[in-house]
Amino acid sequence: MQRRPLLVPLAVAVLSTASVPVASAGQGGPAVTTRDAVHAATRVTTTPAPGVTLTSLTYGHRDADDVWTVQVNLPRLPDGPLAGAALALGPRETARRVAGALRTAGFTPRVEEVTTPAYADRRAGVLGWTVRTGRYADEAGATALVERLKAAGFTARTRYTAQDGTDDEAPQRVHVLRVDLAAFGGRLEAEHGPALKGTEKLTELIGATGAVAGINGQWFYNSAPGGLYVKDGKLLGSATQGRAGIRLEGGGRSLAVDTFTARVTVTAGGETAEVDGVNRLPGEVWNCGGVGGDLPTERPQHDLKCTDPGELVRFTPEWGVPPTGAGAEAVLDAGGRVTAVHSTRGAAVPPGGSTLQAIGDSAAWLLRTARVGATLTFDEKVRDGAGRQVALGPDTTILQVGPSLVRAGRVAVNAVADGVVREGADQSFTYDWTVRANPRSMIGRDAEGRLLLVVADGRRPGVSEGLSIDGAARLMRALGAREALNLDGGGSSVLATAAGGIVNRPSDATGERSLGTGLLLLPR
Repeated sequence: MQRRPLLVPLAVAVLSTASVPVASAGQGGPAVTTRDAVHAATRVTTTPAPGVTLTSLTYGHRDADDVWTVQVNLPRLPDGPLAGAALALGPRETARRVAGALRTAGFTPRVEEVTTPAYADRRAGVLGWTVRTGRYADEAGATALVERLKAAGFTARTRYTAQDGTDDEAPQRVHVLRVDLAAFGGRLEAEHGPALKGTEKLTELIGATGAVAGINGQWFYNSAPGGLYVKDGKLLGSATQGRAGIRLEGGGRSLAVDTFTARVTVTAGGETAEVDGVNRLPGEVWNCGGVGGDLPTERPQHDLKCTDPGELVRFTPEWGVPPTGAGAEAVLDAGGRVTAVHSTRGAAVPPGGSTLQAIGDSAAWLLRTARVGATLTFDEKVRDGAGRQVALGPDTTILQVGPSLVRAGRVAVNAVADGVVREGADQSFTYDWTVRANPRSMIGRDAEGRLLLVVADGRRPGVSEGLSIDGAARLMRALGAREALNLDGGGSSVLATAAGGIVNRPSDATGERSLGTGLLLLPR
């Protein structure tokens, strides 16, 4: 990146003061809230350990509106080709054009408006329009229609309408681990396995640590955690500037949901420069939200890879084997003294020390300023959403995931600031990831200070449809959360106990997925 004056980026979450929203009435019946559904749920409760209860909730039901249908993709440009079209939704005029082409080809389309609820930083409104055709009792009929549409020159996929994310009466299976840490006597800790570079299954982490139970944690990219990761007061992962996260103190006895930024600088040869990342591949900024000219944006954009051809990235021993490649690096001992300077990258990290890798114009800067025998000085500061510096003590853990779900007892989803509402005209990601129902994992704290570790199964038509992000927030509020955060979800969603194994039904066809980090409930 181009070196420039250092600025401290701050992000302040905007909190909603709205009460828990009410779902739309279905089939002409009375409106049903998430709180109503949870209250009426069938419950099965066990006690994995003193102070720890595991409750599986089953609620909701199928109705006549739950059918298989087919979504016909829209082109990126209003007059673009229909073959190979990529968008799940788009402008109304584009949707009408595709619908007209479908009618001409002998199909019966529906143009449907897709809306979003009010988030803490975005008003409710229209997200776009999608085109659908066909209604079937099973997926086979919809799949056959997809093949006919493809033969006619359209791009299409099946959809199950109960997974549109708008029906609080849809079937759900939710698993809630509620933990009174005072009665349990243990702690909640983040774990990442033998090295940050590499993934492990939750059940493997539970077995290796002797944990009573656990839940999946952060996103992971290039087989390593993504986002700010502070463990036992040590900064192990770069911040996605301004995204939400949880700060744990006292082994989870204190849990706070906030937004976080981090600023890391290095001083070498009398010059100070921004360190773009900690323990991640140089040049690849997953979820964006970086510093120093990243493209296409420096604002958070979930699951989007931004790039920067000129970065400084620090590697600590926790990473494992650093990446190799062109550029430069300085090898530092535990005191920050330079023991070697290389014009390529990939040296092992010394015990207790670190390496500072550089690519692009940053490589020239490092080769010019770092000298064997000199000491490089690093400065690390983490700030919360109000701009206050966060003290990183030996008992501090921060996991940046997001978005926030509940703040101060109210639904408060920071969807835009967290990047789960995408920038630009293409809102297909927002529709599929944020608005539609998916498996979700969540963490929270209730009014009594008890921890809530929650997984909602999804992608199981007629059994458990999953939740939208707004639905996940309302679920956590209905479960009594005063603070709550969304964790990694989809195929990563997993809750397990040492005694019973995996509690939920992971949505990947292969079952339990390997993870970047997990949150584990450890005994004394």
